[in-house]
Amino acid sequence: MENLPPLAALRVFESVARHLSFTAAARDLGMTQAGVSYQVRLLEERLGGPLFLRKPKGIELTALGARLAGPTREAFDLLRAAYAPQAEADSLSISTLQTLAGNWLSQRLGHFQSENPHLSVRMEASDHLVDFAREDIDVAIRFGDGNWPGLAAQRLFTVDFTPMLSPALIARHGPLTGPEQIVPLPWIARDDPSWGIWLAAAGVRLSCDDPPRPSLTLGTQIHEARLAMAGNGVAMLTPRFFRFELAAGALVQPFALTATDGKAYWLVHPPARRNRPAIRAFRRFLLAEVAGDGA
Repeated sequence: MENLPPLAALRVFESVARHLSFTAAARDLGMTQAGVSYQVRLLEERLGGPLFLRKPKGIELTALGARLAGPTREAFDLLRAAYAPQAEADSLSISTLQTLAGNWLSQRLGHFQSENPHLSVRMEASDHLVDFAREDIDVAIRFGDGNWPGLAAQRLFTVDFTPMLSPALIARHGPLTGPEQIVPLPWIARDDPSWGIWLAAAGVRLSCDDPPRPSLTLGTQIHEARLAMAGNGVAMLTPRFFRFELAAGALVQPFALTATDGKAYWLVHPPARRNRPAIRAFRRFLLAEVAGDGA
């Protein structure tokens, strides 16, 4: 314990690093700004180097500060979880992407809460990458390769994709009997690399002589699917997310072939929260839903 800096100084450092503001940290801790500055200075003297760079428009962590901020935050996360009031312990806030939220997760959350009636559950659907240190979010579901430094990540499922379009567009252009017939049709989000991956898997080569065509990109599959259902083009979509639309005939998947770039959806959270009961329950629930999803 003799090498451990004073807890008061560590508490102040964690707050300043989280807010990147002496003023906000003082407000958070109920201290004066001078008191916050004093505690940081004590810690810097103890460590033998600066923790923050003071700049005209704010502060930044130094290399030393950045190295210590993560472990310090995790330690205080553990303490917060251990000493959290019961009301806080009985809540779960989730951040996830819009398509996953609208076409997969939201229809399952009622089942999750019925299994955990003591929990208050809140979901935020946004493509914004949540900052756990500064936002009131417990867990997030992210899309990528699973490599987010400082976070624990549990793989949920790999994302595959295939072209989909409306029955009206098929009626205008005739039946699609081969993947090469997709090429002359209007594509939604044609700059999306998924197009090249799927066409390569289908054995279709694009001619370098084809003139570039303008692209309409909406940012998320859920919006691109609506554009496709309106008959405005072919969208590269994930079948798992559009089973209802396919079953209802609003969308048509003309080819069974799907492709993937290897990326997946992951449940992520700070490592210090891994044993929190609400997060453990949500992780078990998600893995069971994925296992029973049939895709």
